[in-house]
Amino acid sequence: MDSKPSFAVVGAGMVGACCALYLQNEGFDVTLVDRGGPGEEASFGNLGGFGVASCPPAAMPGVLRKVPGMLLDAEAPLKLRWGHAVRALPWFLRFAANARRDRVEANAAARQSLLDKVHEAVDPLIAEAGAAHLMSRTGLMFTFESEASFRAASYAFDLRRRNGVQMDLLDGDEARQVQPALSPRVVRAYRVADFSHTVDPGGLVQALASLFERRGGRLERRTVRGFDLGPDGVRALRTDGGDMPVGNVVVAAGVWSRQFAAMLSTRVPLEAERGYHAMFRDTDVSMNGGIISVDRHLAVTPMAEGVRVGGVAEFAAPEAPPDPRIAAHVRRHGEALFPGLRGGRVTEWVGPRPSHPDSKPVIGRSPRFPNAYFAFGHDHLGLTMGGITGRLISELAAGRPASVDLAPFRPDRF
Repeated sequence: MDSKPSFAVVGAGMVGACCALYLQNEGFDVTLVDRGGPGEEASFGNLGGFGVASCPPAAMPGVLRKVPGMLLDAEAPLKLRWGHAVRALPWFLRFAANARRDRVEANAAARQSLLDKVHEAVDPLIAEAGAAHLMSRTGLMFTFESEASFRAASYAFDLRRRNGVQMDLLDGDEARQVQPALSPRVVRAYRVADFSHTVDPGGLVQALASLFERRGGRLERRTVRGFDLGPDGVRALRTDGGDMPVGNVVVAAGVWSRQFAAMLSTRVPLEAERGYHAMFRDTDVSMNGGIISVDRHLAVTPMAEGVRVGGVAEFAAPEAPPDPRIAAHVRRHGEALFPGLRGGRVTEWVGPRPSHPDSKPVIGRSPRFPNAYFAFGHDHLGLTMGGITGRLISELAAGRPASVDLAPFRPDRF
């Protein structure tokens, strides 16, 4: 009897783990390859929300007027290390082009096409992994601290509404009835009641990876350095442990996917948009669901070990050391939004989020090598879109029609 077709998935974050599980569903023999343990990179530091209300892309109308000021303002949510500016310039030029109204509308609709299928794709995996206890369905609230910021965000929330996101508008007192610990500065809020988050993002990915191994999958801790290419495609992974023969490969390595795609003759404008979080442990603050502060560009999520506060988009090399000023910025704004967070033990984290200038992932087969597939660049939504991305990759691999139109996510769109 012929052996099952084999796949190596490079990257054991949320996206890679879900790709591996869905490929197993199709009967493929799968190996998951990562230099570290499952979920130890960007997935670990995620704010935990399954962002079904996140169709607006980062490039929005009017953003170009704000970028220069944000880069110079120490309190702004956008940071650029000047030593990285030359490399990042082409990305920002593409980002600027995507701020046109017609592109914003198209990018939002494409993102929503994935977001509409988030739970139908990922929930069965979470249930089979026995990880339902890591999920909480307590809603999400977008908060505003002035009428001016509420008005300025009207287009983004209209965009959400037109793409099917159900929201309730609250005044400040109504918001504090839902979240009593919220600052009195909050004057308005939108609440998305049908919203889930995980209380342990790293633990969730580890649970999915454990399910993958229980099904017979192999987890290899190796550093992938490149590929052995032949006339028919990828023949092996070049790793620190020697060559690893493969039948097919999925590149799901987050920000490091850029170099792997280039080795496979596909160049993508992928940048490390680094995010910071502060974990407030030993806190008495009680939260009923997650918060996104529109004024402070900050997300706050109740976790199993405390309250996690995160934000900021720092454009720098993935391996650059953390900037303690940015970490302090995140912590300070979290304490302003929830005054009860002051005091106690705090741990900090920084990690690179793989972002394209149109805020859409690359999902599809390599244009050059038919046995290579790409699944990366999910912006801030790798945790959210991991399940549906895995299902789409498995549909392509099995030769079935994709359940989402993949044209907006094709690798050669740039």
